[in-house]
Amino acid sequence: MNDKHKAVIVTGGTFGIGRAITLGLARRGYGVVAFGLEAPQVSSTAASGIAELRAVMDGEGLDAELMEADVSCAGDVARVTERALARFGTIHGLVNNAAIGPLGTVLDTDEAMFDRICAVNLRGPYLTARAVLPHMIAAGGGAIVNIGSGAGWGKPNMAAYSTSKGGLLALSAALAYDHLHQRVRVNTVVPGGGGIITGMSLGRMGENAHLFGKGAVGSAAGRPVTGDDVANVCAFLLSPEAETLSGTVIDVGCFAHQGGPVPAKPAQS
Repeated sequence: MNDKHKAVIVTGGTFGIGRAITLGLARRGYGVVAFGLEAPQVSSTAASGIAELRAVMDGEGLDAELMEADVSCAGDVARVTERALARFGTIHGLVNNAAIGPLGTVLDTDEAMFDRICAVNLRGPYLTARAVLPHMIAAGGGAIVNIGSGAGWGKPNMAAYSTSKGGLLALSAALAYDHLHQRVRVNTVVPGGGGIITGMSLGRMGENAHLFGKGAVGSAAGRPVTGDDVANVCAFLLSPEAETLSGTVIDVGCFAHQGGPVPAKPAQS
């Protein structure tokens, strides 16, 4: 099996940014096992993505394992891992993309909601890393990409979400340190740029896509970041071209990990 046919698990890989990552990797020849939940989650429109993604892949002559599973459930993570091993023999890459992001301060967020956000956004990556690391180590190395957020450095009205994404940054760094000499690379990707449309962002806007991204600064490309932009960076970090990179944070956009806000483009004089 050459480098471009290595197996990668993508969590939350059937909708939104995860869907773009799944397609981007499959188009590059990776063996992909993508999973997510079919029922909509709190503050998100992500739902029923498997059939639509399967149709797109069939139309392009692509193939991937698409499964319904909950990243916060150890049993589901084990089932996905077993499916990947059964099909590909080992696991070379992992993209932790699944997340939920209800808004709220600590006063607005009850204990059950706080626990659920952390279960998906932080315990989920812990469970998946714990499941795949032994196989990566046995194979001589691998790569983990965690999808972070500018909220990981703190954002208003995002107390629980910021907590979970800040924890993910710390987990990524700890994993990178712990497994450096086992050649398991761990990096974080922040989908910055402003205006990127996801199931989470639409859920926060009440599914009103026309309201989202108004006045967004965008990126150095002169436009908002897309899921394909994020997918391209994930593919790079999983590839041999990134074999020396671990413990890094790559902002797919501009300054999101530094807290922003990016100043608006000046008006034409």
